[in-house]
Amino acid sequence: MTTRPITSEASADSIQMYARTAGVLGLISIVAGGFGEAYVPAALVVSQDAAATAAKIITSESLFRWGFTAYLVEALCDAGLTLLFYLLLRAVRKDLALLAVFFRLIGTAGFAMAQTFYFAALPIVGGADQLRAFSPEQLHALALLSLKVSGYGQSVFTMFYGVGSVLLGYLMYRSGFLPKFIGILLALSGVGFVAKTFTWALAPSYSSPLLLMPAGVAALALTGWLLVKGVDAAKWKEKVALAESR
Repeated sequence: MTTRPITSEASADSIQMYARTAGVLGLISIVAGGFGEAYVPAALVVSQDAAATAAKIITSESLFRWGFTAYLVEALCDAGLTLLFYLLLRAVRKDLALLAVFFRLIGTAGFAMAQTFYFAALPIVGGADQLRAFSPEQLHALALLSLKVSGYGQSVFTMFYGVGSVLLGYLMYRSGFLPKFIGILLALSGVGFVAKTFTWALAPSYSSPLLLMPAGVAALALTGWLLVKGVDAAKWKEKVALAESR
């Protein structure tokens, strides 16, 4: 991928390359995130049983490590997607596109911090040398606490990712070179992320996973569109030319 500035003189092929690359990264992110953030924790973490969780982590250490590695892949893809979305959407409104970058990067960095607590459960249940003063039961409790703190961090920083999604959805809706319905879906997914965070903090009983359903639909729709259709290059170049003339 070249790093030259994108202008209205850019070729249709180069524009589609950015779009298709975003589609590929989006697909990898969906698969890696589904495995690392959904499947593996569901398979290994027993929320109210520290001993059972520790036993599953110890007996399935390889799965635990692969789950964490999958998250790292997802984070790398998200960083790349952030850049590509900015390059594609800055012609619509550069200030909002840049603001979306900030929110997404804060979200990704926050998730990375939270995942550090997640991975810390492994050396805790393994009885790292500096933890030999603790009993096995205490280590199991500490490991489960570390996993819960990881979940809290993810819940908090989901908000930043959600605001970034609202901004990107708005820009896609206004772009003209991507379907309006995808922009709407992405904005709704962002609202869901934000609602999930605030309900988790203020009214946990209302913090339903259903609030995140639009995110899955939006991710699949956007990824599929970018892979199959890409962007309308002619309309994209019109937007860039208009931005250059201002």
